[in-house]
Amino acid sequence: MTQDIRPEGPSGDRRREEAAERRKETARRIAGQAGLAVARAVLVVFFLPAFVILFYAVVPPPATPLMIIRAVDGHGISKQWVPLTRISPHLQRAVIAAEDAKFCQHGGFDWAAVDTALTRRREGGRLVGASTISMQTAKNLFLWPARTYFRKGGEAYITVWLETILSKRRILELYLNVVELGPGIYGAEAAARHYFNVSAADLSPSQAAQLASVLPSPLRWTPTPGARSRTIEARARSVTLGQNGPCAR
Repeated sequence: MTQDIRPEGPSGDRRREEAAERRKETARRIAGQAGLAVARAVLVVFFLPAFVILFYAVVPPPATPLMIIRAVDGHGISKQWVPLTRISPHLQRAVIAAEDAKFCQHGGFDWAAVDTALTRRREGGRLVGASTISMQTAKNLFLWPARTYFRKGGEAYITVWLETILSKRRILELYLNVVELGPGIYGAEAAARHYFNVSAADLSPSQAAQLASVLPSPLRWTPTPGARSRTIEARARSVTLGQNGPCAR
């Protein structure tokens, strides 16, 4: 039996070309959709912190990533939001003296402290000591406690939004209400009642300095009188809050 093989002719070539063109068009459409999805994701990541910070400008944060992490670890969550007017000026001065003496002068970053920390790192030490109150607030509100360059980059990026959108007064108010001050203890009010059985408004200079002294390591240290707290108490006397609140003239 003889098989009849004939050339397809122009119509067969045209069908193959049309099929190839359809595949190319499909690939271009998929690539376009993927690119659009990536662009949208980038915009969300870029602007999401700003939207959340706008929300936190008027509403207390319900919880933070660190609170959730510690709760999973079994520490629980003890916190009570209070406005800055109900937090002792002694504690406000103490945390500024202990953590960020230039809080009212910088725009979120203490570049002199950053240079010192980088020099220490180049000499073989740990990269510590350059976080301002603004940076710590950004970390506390949005990030996790691990010491990685990725987290530090995110912290710096969020700090820019924080300083752009919020006043120094609101930044300090957020900080003093979400900062970790012991296992499962967050904020000035919960810490004051837990350690001293007083409200945050009634903290004495000594008690405020003791609370501020545990900030570098609140899971290991407890507020007690000592050389560090006495140094903080002495430095706090030179911190001026202003007539209308922190950093206000």
